[in-house]
Amino acid sequence: MSFQNFLKKGWRGIIQELNWLHYRLREKRNYQKWLKQHEINDETRAAVRRRIEGFQSKPLISIVLPVYDVGEKWLRLCIESVIKQIYENWELCIADDASPSPHIRNILEEYAAKDGRIKVIFRPENGHISAASNSALELATGEFTVLLDHDDELSIDALFWVVNEINDFPETMMIYSDEDLISVNGKRFDPKFKPDWSRDHFYSANIVTHLSAYKTEVLRRIGGFRIGLEGSQDYDLALRAIEQISEKQIRHIPRILYHWRVVKGSVALSGDEKPYAHKRAPEAIRSHFQRIGKKARVIPTIYNLHRVRYELPSPPPKVSLILTALEDFEFTQKSLKDILGKTSYADFETILISPGKNAARFDELISKMSGRSIKIINSSGRNLARDLNFAVSKSNGEILCFTEINLLPLSNDWLTELSGFALQEEIGAVGGKIFKTDQTLLHGGLIIGTDKIVETAHPDMPRKKNGHISRAKIINNFSAVSVACMATRRENFLSAGGFDAENLPNNFFDADYCLKLKEQKFRVVFTPYAELIQKDKNRQSHLNTSPTAGETKFFTRKWQKYIMSDPAYNPNFSKKDGSFSINI
Repeated sequence: MSFQNFLKKGWRGIIQELNWLHYRLREKRNYQKWLKQHEINDETRAAVRRRIEGFQSKPLISIVLPVYDVGEKWLRLCIESVIKQIYENWELCIADDASPSPHIRNILEEYAAKDGRIKVIFRPENGHISAASNSALELATGEFTVLLDHDDELSIDALFWVVNEINDFPETMMIYSDEDLISVNGKRFDPKFKPDWSRDHFYSANIVTHLSAYKTEVLRRIGGFRIGLEGSQDYDLALRAIEQISEKQIRHIPRILYHWRVVKGSVALSGDEKPYAHKRAPEAIRSHFQRIGKKARVIPTIYNLHRVRYELPSPPPKVSLILTALEDFEFTQKSLKDILGKTSYADFETILISPGKNAARFDELISKMSGRSIKIINSSGRNLARDLNFAVSKSNGEILCFTEINLLPLSNDWLTELSGFALQEEIGAVGGKIFKTDQTLLHGGLIIGTDKIVETAHPDMPRKKNGHISRAKIINNFSAVSVACMATRRENFLSAGGFDAENLPNNFFDADYCLKLKEQKFRVVFTPYAELIQKDKNRQSHLNTSPTAGETKFFTRKWQKYIMSDPAYNPNFSKKDGSFSINI
């Protein structure tokens, strides 16, 4: 922690930093324990072979491997990782891109002579990775194609799990897995435990990367790798592939099947190793949006990742901003002025739910805040879901945005950010990022199935930290977002029946609503670019009540599928809370 941060945040900031450091060190240790727990031994190897014998389908898997002037040690380790595969029905398709070092040809010819499953083509001139990958792809005759880089390694069971997925889900067209990094000394670290298919996360960062497998006919249909997208050729390939298939044909294997080598020249070492790749990734995403007819900008963000901003129509749709007042009239009055003063959106109305006791005084707000469309309605008492449903019935906006009076937006375009996502027809709801007064995370997406049934992702994480695979700092998908800052289209709200005020009057109704949307095939999005912060930590939130036994029982019974496995989380994480801690 810098001296400037100490001056700004004092000992509280130091404690936050120390807590975060402790968390990071603990997770590093836990991953080494996890690796030991998941080692493949003779018993597991035998079980895998028995499973392979029982496969109804044993497709040929083509591994595409472009090679260019890589060190002998890394190339041998890479090829050996294929040869050692427990699943043996594979072919390794290698294209050497006119490597100047003589050891490349010697090694490739050696392995091709030893194993008939290894095919090699030597390109007469260097064409870079897209051309080399296409040359390797031309050799492929397998039903599925797996991509491999010349200095990386597959786990020994990688192809088994790919084929296992194909047998379990025959409609599969595209597969990706979890991955980790591997040092020059062979030490594995920094696991990337990914969610199931998450389109908005994919637009922010290439979560497919390694291991990726495609139905070969899909790769042929899209014309293979695009020349001119070198450095992001695999990202562009995946973007074009998903345009040709349905999302149910995209499968995620929550297992570490790929080890990304950390060597000089690899992006695994540093994003600065291949700066050209970061210029071409946004180009690939923009081209994708053009092809699918989406008007969006792609803006660089942390670590050369991407921020998508959807264009609003002109004029923008009307938004109904729905807030619940506190009994403290003066605090509510000032907070309302602060919120409205920090909202630059062109067309919105405000619906304020008063606590009832001070209804007459709240009516004074209308006359005092000229130029603002404000409606004040009385709370029904002790049923927040019913109050919010009633507020919706009195509103007129095409987009509904729920938030709390004790929250202050940290930028004027927060409502614009939420509305851009809420307006997309494939998106059901979008949530913002909320901090406590000490600038630790209060809400940033909801995890389903923790010890508390529903819990915020990355709880209490300091504001400047990124979270697992940067999920707290980039746009991505969760199964639910909190009503403390949620935007949704009116048509979606009405078609889903609003919030369940009968069974979930004060808790879980926001998660329940989001899950209803997911069941209707809508996406739920978290954006960290709509930030709000609590104004007063001592002000009781309407979302701060403990769930009743009835609420817990109803939600658990209704959403058992998500309780057992939240597709936006990962089964390798502990379900104790939403902290993305490795389960050991």
